[in-house]
Amino acid sequence: MSNLERISRREFLERTGKVGGGLIFALTLTSACQPGKDDSDGKSSVAPNVYVNIREDGVVEIYCHRSEMGQGIRTCLPQIIADEMDADWDSIEIIQALGDEKYGDQNTDGSTSIRRHFDLLRTAGASARETLIAAAAATWDVPTAECMTREHAVHHETSGRSAGFGELVGAAAEVAVPEDVSFKSPDDYRYIGQSMDIVDGFAMTTGQAAYGIDTVLPDMLYASIERCPAIGGSAKSVDDAAAKAVAGVSHVLQLPDATSPLLFNPLGGIAVLADNTWAAQKGREALEIEWDLGANADHDSADYREALTSSAQSGGRIALDRGDVDAAFSNADTIHEADYFAPHLSQVPMEPPAATARMTEDGGCEVWACTQDPQAAQDTVAGVLGIDKSLVKVNVTLLGGGFGRKSKGDFIAEAAWLARETERPVKVTWTREDDIRHGFLHSVSAQHVKAGLDADGNTTAWQQCTAFPSIFSTFDATTTGPVEMELGLGFSDNPYAIPNMRLEAANAKAHLRIGWLRSVCNIYHAFANCCFVDELAYLAGADPKDHLLKLLGPPRLVDPTADGAVYDNYGQGVDTHPIDTGRIAAVVDKVAEMAGWGRVMGQGRGLGIAVHRSFLSTVGTVAEVSVGGDGKLVVHELWTAIDAGLVINPDRVTSQMEGAGIFGMSLALHGEITAKNGAVVQGNFDTYPVVRMNEAPATINVHIMDVDAPPGGVGEPGVPPVAPAIANAYFAATGNRVRELPLRNSGLA
Repeated sequence: MSNLERISRREFLERTGKVGGGLIFALTLTSACQPGKDDSDGKSSVAPNVYVNIREDGVVEIYCHRSEMGQGIRTCLPQIIADEMDADWDSIEIIQALGDEKYGDQNTDGSTSIRRHFDLLRTAGASARETLIAAAAATWDVPTAECMTREHAVHHETSGRSAGFGELVGAAAEVAVPEDVSFKSPDDYRYIGQSMDIVDGFAMTTGQAAYGIDTVLPDMLYASIERCPAIGGSAKSVDDAAAKAVAGVSHVLQLPDATSPLLFNPLGGIAVLADNTWAAQKGREALEIEWDLGANADHDSADYREALTSSAQSGGRIALDRGDVDAAFSNADTIHEADYFAPHLSQVPMEPPAATARMTEDGGCEVWACTQDPQAAQDTVAGVLGIDKSLVKVNVTLLGGGFGRKSKGDFIAEAAWLARETERPVKVTWTREDDIRHGFLHSVSAQHVKAGLDADGNTTAWQQCTAFPSIFSTFDATTTGPVEMELGLGFSDNPYAIPNMRLEAANAKAHLRIGWLRSVCNIYHAFANCCFVDELAYLAGADPKDHLLKLLGPPRLVDPTADGAVYDNYGQGVDTHPIDTGRIAAVVDKVAEMAGWGRVMGQGRGLGIAVHRSFLSTVGTVAEVSVGGDGKLVVHELWTAIDAGLVINPDRVTSQMEGAGIFGMSLALHGEITAKNGAVVQGNFDTYPVVRMNEAPATINVHIMDVDAPPGGVGEPGVPPVAPAIANAYFAATGNRVRELPLRNSGLA
């Protein structure tokens, strides 16, 4: 738990006011907030900087400022507020917030929704609670200290009086919001720490939930866009006669060419618009286009891999330096080296990108989109249309998966541009092929790792170089290598107690759009680190789990900045959520216990272990695999233990770990994006498979560590250790090492 018990002089500006028969508690992440305003029908606030609105009928409206994509955030965030208010869950109404900078960061990525907003949301709930108490005390003319909240009401125990939240709205509107609020004791939590069904669960499972792809507006056109096969290319000539002849097609429009840098802007292309999706897609198929493939026309994945591997082997700029690595290698009894490779990946959410837009009478634009970042969407749409951001209204729908892809608003801006050009509402729906071939891909990576061991098998030196094109090439075309933020994702935050360590980063130019994917750089960094540690264990003649614990060393707090690294600990500083090797070791011990580590395995069967800290949480995974006479690998069972500090909803954490197991298996067994002549080769699930039911393990076992610490991330940390656990298990079963992903390239899947 956080040590913070009271907030003095209010960290956040709070305001109260009467709004349509309700009491509003506004709490922002920025330096100012605006009071709510009455809608024309007299209902509650339309200002999206509002977290809590108590209506006179007693219903507590809680505004969720983050995007729901199956992770349950529209349940977990309200759990925090409702708990601090002592509100009854059945009297809660969740309202999805619009995109607005008054919320601060609304980008639902980086596993930040709980870990960065826990105290903020507790303060929102506590402020509402204390204001209601003050209102009741003033009404009854009793000290506030004698009043308390319980079960959606304020009670004065001495006199036996009580008043429901709705009854106190009028009086509470006249009471100043307290400057100091106390948080509830964890012993009094009703919802925090409890498994609760997600509020959207019934709608999702009965087909009533509305996603971005489901949006329909009157007089709407449907658009399908043909884009240049190579990133940065453009159309030289277009013959659209056959497309226009398709029944239902009304427009064929050429979008502006891609910008440099690419940012989140559209890639250009030729849009076919029709009165239904099928007609738009058939018209698109009839287009005859001659493309200028541009500067990336010669990009080939095979050649690029060779260059990337060579770059990693040659070394790069120093990102962390500890001890005397060169001297340690000179004195080592054994030197071991290995090269690891992981390819580009696609997020492939089940719902491809989809957005609907219409122009408004004030010259603005209103959109409905499955977006992870409505504020970024506002920026992108405003830039493409050349209007002020304040004129862009973004309605956030449910997301049928996101995994980082839907943080970018290119598909939303496409819909907005087409709506302006046609003067009609337009829905843009990407196909699966569009999603895979023209999205923001997870970066490809090559790594070279070298270790020195003494005669007793102790690792005395570690040198590692990572090479990958940076995400930041999307924002600055001159960026040709990893930046510090990316190195802090599983590389410079190395927890091993090795006295001599040098970490380096090599340059790599991007030829495809690079973006973030669930757990980002931790995927390939964990793959190399966890597999190499396993290799060192066998070289030392040690049990892999015992050797892993030995490398972690005694319990201590690791500060990468002490060895020259530029490291911000996932945006929360090195002093909060420290890299605690004692907690990491506890996860290793627990997951090994869960899996029955050390038991005798049959021929062709093995266990593999991996542990990785990311997004301020630590996850350990053990995989049990077998390899049959046909050489095919089968994953029979996965065990996962997670230390995420305080957990809001254990059921959601368990689900996220189970999902991460399948997601991680998909990347490990099948995930690979390649390019030829500048164009992505893969296009659908036949060439970019994900794990199917017949490949899934019989069981994914999850344990949540009981740890007295602030919340860490949950959505992403479960992915990184999955691939190395499987690869290590494969070695245990066969004695053969695999150092590249996906495993199907080695004939294993």
